[in-house]
Amino acid sequence: MIIAIDGPAAAGKGTLARQLAGALGYIYLDTGAIYRAVAKSVLDAGDDPDDVRTAAAHAESLNPSALEDPDLRGEEVGDAASRVAALPAVRDALLAFQRRVATTPPGAVLDGRDTGTVICPDAGLKLFVTASLEERARRRLEELRCKGETLILPQVLAELAARDSRDRDRQIAPLRQAEDAVEIDTTGMTPDAVFRRVLCLARERLMLLEGVPGRTMR
Repeated sequence: MIIAIDGPAAAGKGTLARQLAGALGYIYLDTGAIYRAVAKSVLDAGDDPDDVRTAAAHAESLNPSALEDPDLRGEEVGDAASRVAALPAVRDALLAFQRRVATTPPGAVLDGRDTGTVICPDAGLKLFVTASLEERARRRLEELRCKGETLILPQVLAELAARDSRDRDRQIAPLRQAEDAVEIDTTGMTPDAVFRRVLCLARERLMLLEGVPGRTMR
């Protein structure tokens, strides 16, 4: 089964997806990390994240090992990732890679912005994980401070709001909730509470799919 988890930045979908993949024995793919890896490659080369031809070239030559780079979570990379992700040529270059991972047995959990609407529209379970902007900014600030970065809440709020706007307003694969996705608002919820709720949903969906004769578990 494919589980697609979408939502805005810092909503908790990454933590949830990793836990869920581990509990089910599935492959985990952070689709946002792919774009972050492309963005970091662009920045490291001194290139412009808004240049279509250059960004697409970095996407086409991306090494999967780049997804393990711990520096992908920085704010500069995150901002550049939002910009390269808005370029159709970059998205086209990375779409096939993501779909190959998604269909690898026994199953996969993908998180990002368009996993349930574009990458895996036939996913067996789609989730839209969200939280208030203020809650997401607080979480991101805590994460960045733990890494030694010196930012203040208003700055993080503004950056997240700008990123939300870019993700929702881009012409190609904008951030939106799939019609058949289950919305999970994590505001005020602990990561463990979110995980327990979603694991229950996943197991129920697996039982449902396995009980339907001739139904493939996508």
